[in-house]
Amino acid sequence: MPSLVTPALAPGSLARLTQPEIDGHGVRLRPWRRDDGPAVVAGYADPAIRRWHCRSMTLDEARSWIDTWPRRWRSETGAGWAVVDADNPGGVLGQISLRRLDLAEGLAEVSYWVLPAARGRRVAPSALTALARWSFTVLRLHRVELAHSTANPASCRVAERAGFAAEGTKRAEALHTDGWHDMHLHARLASDGTGGPVAPAAEGERPVPTR
Repeated sequence: MPSLVTPALAPGSLARLTQPEIDGHGVRLRPWRRDDGPAVVAGYADPAIRRWHCRSMTLDEARSWIDTWPRRWRSETGAGWAVVDADNPGGVLGQISLRRLDLAEGLAEVSYWVLPAARGRRVAPSALTALARWSFTVLRLHRVELAHSTANPASCRVAERAGFAAEGTKRAEALHTDGWHDMHLHARLASDGTGGPVAPAAEGERPVPTR
């Protein structure tokens, strides 16, 4: 049965693009490399990241995870980047990705984490702002969402600094190792504007991973 609604984005809107490097305020988003595997292992070994992302990885698993991203780009199901220092693109600071990508609806959900050594520098909101800008101005998404546990208030601050408005609470929406968590939902629309650079971090502020 044909839909009466024209898709927000046509099939191929992502796959036709070459995955870019995206510059943000002090950070750069670049495609993953296989030699980034140790940084991925370190990320999922960190207790603060593991608490919300609920997984661990061996080096082989990390490399396999990295290998999935080009396939997901081609199949238009997701897109992932390593977050690096703009002046030192070799060292990984964290990761950011578009998940649950639905081109027909012009919709995606963003996920991120930041390694312990890079926290306190507003890496997360800078990366989130840069990815949102690209998602709206190049890919032409309509809406990007961010969800995190209500027990993770630091992710509220990250979302707000990147222009993601709080929209409500999804009850018992995500299963974590300690049971079901209510999730705060934030979102940003293309019509909200692309936003500007993120202000420098205040002393002692340490962002916590999403979810």
